[in-house]
Amino acid sequence: MDIFGVPSQALFGQLLIGLINGSFYALLSLGLAIIFGLLRIINFAHGAQYMFGAFVAYLLLNKAGIGYWWALLLAPLGVGAVGAAAERFMISRLYRVDHLYSLMLTFGLGLIVQGVFLSEYGSSGQPYPMPQQLAGGHNLGFMFLPNYRVWVIGLSIAVCLSAWFLIERTRLGGYLRAATENPTLVQAFGINVPRLLTLTYGAGAALAALAGVMAAPIYQVGPLMGTEMIIVVFAVVVIGGMGSIMGSILAGFGLGVVEGLTKVFYPEAASTVVFVMMALVILVKPNGLFGARS
Repeated sequence: MDIFGVPSQALFGQLLIGLINGSFYALLSLGLAIIFGLLRIINFAHGAQYMFGAFVAYLLLNKAGIGYWWALLLAPLGVGAVGAAAERFMISRLYRVDHLYSLMLTFGLGLIVQGVFLSEYGSSGQPYPMPQQLAGGHNLGFMFLPNYRVWVIGLSIAVCLSAWFLIERTRLGGYLRAATENPTLVQAFGINVPRLLTLTYGAGAALAALAGVMAAPIYQVGPLMGTEMIIVVFAVVVIGGMGSIMGSILAGFGLGVVEGLTKVFYPEAASTVVFVMMALVILVKPNGLFGARS
């Protein structure tokens, strides 16, 4: 059966791919939005943290025999701890100077992490097996629906909405937002603001690592996987609104679907449609679709 002159299997297949890509866009842009919205840091190391999470899962499996399910927990904790240490001992020293310095620092840290894995594994990707529990899929008649893809989309939605609820609807989220606006006042209430900011950066890095673990069975694990993804993710964050949590989530999934549909109807524009939309949004609404007015 054809839909708009396109075979239904091709259309729904690209929609599924768009939702998969959108899941990773949403998770990564969520981490970027948390770090920028609460710490005012443009974290150029985010792509390296995504790649780092995938490699931690790969190393856990090949060096320690620890599979996918434990990697979902251990990789974000490990990368989050490394990110928290970087914030505590390096990034925190730059809060009182121009934001350009923290941008350059995180860019340099990302290049260092990428360079370490490039020197060890080269630019080629490493395979990571899909968990047996999620192998196979279901034939819906008009398309084949792989179980693992459904899991990725569902987990991404659950994590994104949980993070939004934590930041926007809980007391802890209120403390986080207040600490960025008036840290002296929050400190007067007995809250350790530096520790809170450190944990925030660590949480953003952990979200990137979680996305990396989820991506490992779909894409090959390679040192350049973060570089290829982060360029699009920064565009997603700009479209959703810098610092907007829900904006990043909605823009991530939405742009993934738009990208998938573009591959069906106008494949030549699939690699540029996100950036065209970013340019249009900046021209019409510079703060992004969901960003707060400056």
